[in-house]
Amino acid sequence: MFEAINAKNDPSIKVTLINLDYADKIAKVNAFLSRKDMKSEVLLLDEIDYNSWIDRVDKSWGGAIPATLFINQKTGQRKFVGKELKEGELEELILELKK
Repeated sequence: MFEAINAKNDPSIKVTLINLDYADKIAKVNAFLSRKDMKSEVLLLDEIDYNSWIDRVDKSWGGAIPATLFINQKTGQRKFVGKELKEGELEELILELKK
Protein backbone atom coordinates (compact mmCIF):
# COMPACT_ATOMS: atom_id res chain seq x y z
CA MET A 1 0.00 0.00 0.00
CA PHE A 2 2.83 2.40 0.83
CA GLU A 3 4.52 1.73 -2.50
CA ALA A 4 1.25 2.44 -4.32
CA ILE A 5 0.92 5.78 -2.50
CA ASN A 6 4.55 6.62 -3.29
CA ALA A 7 4.08 5.69 -6.97
CA LYS A 8 1.39 8.37 -7.34
CA ASN A 9 4.19 10.96 -7.15
CA ASP A 10 1.99 13.37 -5.20
CA PRO A 11 4.41 16.14 -4.15
CA SER A 12 2.41 16.70 -0.96
CA ILE A 13 3.11 13.13 0.23
CA LYS A 14 6.49 11.68 1.17
CA VAL A 15 6.78 8.01 2.09
CA THR A 16 9.73 7.08 4.29
CA LEU A 17 9.98 3.54 5.59
CA ILE A 18 12.04 2.85 8.71
CA ASN A 19 13.74 -0.51 9.09
CA LEU A 20 14.21 -1.66 12.68
CA ASP A 21 16.34 -4.71 11.90
CA TYR A 22 19.83 -4.94 13.36
CA ALA A 23 22.55 -3.36 11.20
CA ASP A 24 24.19 -6.76 10.66
CA LYS A 25 21.06 -7.81 8.74
CA ILE A 26 21.39 -5.00 6.18
CA ALA A 27 22.33 -7.35 3.31
CA LYS A 28 19.16 -9.36 3.92
CA VAL A 29 17.08 -6.17 4.09
CA ASN A 30 18.62 -4.82 0.89
CA ALA A 31 17.94 -8.12 -0.88
CA PHE A 32 14.28 -7.92 0.21
CA LEU A 33 13.99 -4.32 -1.02
CA SER A 34 15.51 -5.26 -4.34
CA ARG A 35 13.33 -8.36 -4.74
CA LYS A 36 10.20 -6.31 -4.02
CA ASP A 37 11.45 -3.47 -6.27
CA MET A 38 10.82 -0.94 -3.49
CA LYS A 39 11.06 2.68 -4.64
CA SER A 40 10.23 4.40 -1.34
CA GLU A 41 13.00 5.82 0.79
CA VAL A 42 14.06 3.26 3.40
CA LEU A 43 16.15 4.21 6.41
CA LEU A 44 17.78 1.94 8.98
CA LEU A 45 17.30 3.00 12.58
CA ASP A 46 20.49 1.61 14.04
CA GLU A 47 19.66 2.08 17.71
CA ILE A 48 19.22 -1.04 19.80
CA ASP A 49 18.09 0.85 22.92
CA TYR A 50 14.44 1.04 21.84
CA ASN A 51 13.38 2.66 25.08
CA SER A 52 15.52 5.69 24.22
CA TRP A 53 13.36 6.67 21.23
CA ILE A 54 9.97 4.89 21.26
CA ASP A 55 8.29 7.61 23.35
CA ARG A 56 9.71 10.25 21.00
CA VAL A 57 7.82 8.64 18.10
CA ASP A 58 4.56 8.56 20.07
CA LYS A 59 3.82 8.36 23.79
CA SER A 60 1.08 5.78 23.19
CA TRP A 61 3.40 3.39 21.34
CA GLY A 62 4.57 0.32 23.25
CA GLY A 63 7.01 -0.65 20.50
CA ALA A 64 4.90 -3.22 18.67
CA ILE A 65 5.21 -3.34 14.90
CA PRO A 66 3.91 -2.64 12.39
CA ALA A 67 3.45 0.98 13.32
CA THR A 68 2.84 4.04 11.15
CA LEU A 69 3.36 7.70 11.93
CA PHE A 70 1.72 10.31 9.72
CA ILE A 71 2.95 13.90 9.92
CA ASN A 72 1.48 16.93 8.21
CA GLN A 73 4.55 19.16 8.01
CA LYS A 74 2.48 22.24 7.21
CA THR A 75 0.23 22.01 10.26
CA GLY A 76 2.40 19.91 12.59
CA GLN A 77 -0.52 17.51 13.03
CA ARG A 78 0.55 13.93 13.77
CA LYS A 79 -1.37 10.68 13.71
CA PHE A 80 0.07 7.43 15.07
CA VAL A 81 -1.36 4.02 14.19
CA GLY A 82 0.09 1.07 16.10
CA LYS A 83 -1.39 -1.74 14.03
CA GLU A 84 -1.44 -3.15 10.54
CA LEU A 85 -3.42 -0.97 8.17
CA LYS A 86 -6.20 -2.54 6.15
CA GLU A 87 -7.02 -1.82 2.52
CA GLY A 88 -8.22 1.77 2.18
CA GLU A 89 -7.14 2.88 5.67
CA LEU A 90 -3.85 4.35 4.48
CA GLU A 91 -5.52 6.59 1.93
CA GLU A 92 -8.22 7.56 4.43
CA LEU A 93 -5.65 8.57 7.05
CA ILE A 94 -3.65 10.59 4.51
CA LEU A 95 -6.78 12.46 3.41
CA GLU A 96 -7.71 13.11 7.04
CA LEU A 97 -4.32 14.69 7.72
CA LYS A 98 -4.36 16.77 4.53
CA LYS A 99 -7.47 18.66 5.71
